[in-house]
Amino acid sequence: MTPVVDPDIEQYATEHSTPEPDLLVALAEETRESVANPRMMVGPLEGRFLQTLVYLRAPQRVLEIGMFTGYSALSMAEALPPGGHIVTCDIDPEAEAVARRHIEASPWADRIEIRMGPALETLASLEGEFDLVFIDADKTSYRAYYEAVLPRLAEGGLIVVDNVLWSKKVLDDSDDSDDTRAIVAFNDHVAADPRVVAVMLTVRDGVTLIRRR
Repeated sequence: MTPVVDPDIEQYATEHSTPEPDLLVALAEETRESVANPRMMVGPLEGRFLQTLVYLRAPQRVLEIGMFTGYSALSMAEALPPGGHIVTCDIDPEAEAVARRHIEASPWADRIEIRMGPALETLASLEGEFDLVFIDADKTSYRAYYEAVLPRLAEGGLIVVDNVLWSKKVLDDSDDSDDTRAIVAFNDHVAADPRVVAVMLTVRDGVTLIRRR
């Protein structure tokens, strides 16, 4: 992953944010040592960012599309209000094994429900609205996920989308890879969507916050 922000600045920001809990340090270490593509993991700075969003929004129902090894789900679960619940989706059994073990060992195991299988199928099986949705899965499906969750967003709800700057590849017109073109098309779609208000932030690999008008 090509850094979007100067690595020294990002390191400085991380060092001047509240440290991650020990259980997330252990999870991050295992992810880096044993799982393919560990760069997919949300890091400490973005983890604290997600935790703060959840604290401020105080959602009762959170949907995460793209669990990976559970770092982001655990970061958000830490800040859930009483009765708050996260449904997290994934299809990778290798990542699930790591995530499930660390989630079950955490103080927040009763707040997180893991659903394995295609996210759109999982979403179709769930009832009701969501107060916060975090999208961090296969990039070619970003628009499909967005269109599926937008009608299910509760009043005052928030959609958070990761990797929207895609290691600066969104600026490379010569990059015709499926992932890059999908991210560029998704970003353009959201920016032009009259149904929502969006702001793109340069946190880690780019994070867009979206709310309905």
